[in-house]
Amino acid sequence: MPGPMPTLLDYHPPLEPYLNVLHVDDDMLVVDKQSGLLSVPGKDPSLWDCIEYRARQTWPTAGMCHRLDKDTSGVLVLALNKRAHGRIGSQFEHRKTTKAYIARVAGIIAEDSGLVDLPLATDWENKPRQRVDYENGRPSQTEWTVLEREANATRVRLHPLTGRTHQLRVHMKAIGHVILGDAFYADPESFAAADRLQLHAAELGLTHPTTGEFMTFVAPTPF
Repeated sequence: MPGPMPTLLDYHPPLEPYLNVLHVDDDMLVVDKQSGLLSVPGKDPSLWDCIEYRARQTWPTAGMCHRLDKDTSGVLVLALNKRAHGRIGSQFEHRKTTKAYIARVAGIIAEDSGLVDLPLATDWENKPRQRVDYENGRPSQTEWTVLEREANATRVRLHPLTGRTHQLRVHMKAIGHVILGDAFYADPESFAAADRLQLHAAELGLTHPTTGEFMTFVAPTPF
């Protein structure tokens, strides 16, 4: 059974660094989001602190182009004007970006690489959890490669070919290797095995909205 359902109202986002900027120009701001910080404000008024709010303290026009889960860290892109927002957003929508995540998962994965191809849908009775759903799910694919095998965990590099909510977390659980520290999907032992969700958006590649140059941004893995 998964651990207790976490509540966002116990929200204490990290303050140091307040905003970790990887790149900024006239069109876009790229940051390394820390675990425990929302990408955009939550519905509850207490959930106002987020990457978008912090960015707007310095860049008032900053707008989020995509999101990372609160407990996932790593590369996030914000547009600084409408034209850039449209062009960058379109790349995410049409899968023109490249993404690579690093995760530590429970157990030892025997194979060196593979593809998870399982349709995902919202688990309506347990929102915001998602689940594998062959009847109503949307097609979802994740490529994975083993980087290192530890005593009872495996470090993997994950390439999501689609962008579903909680995709990497549900896909890893579905093949029997839940991500360590996952409050939504891990069993109590795997949840307690790490002090945070062991999932990090390590690399993001996209085409610059003005120059047309393909750029790759890297955030070092903090675990």
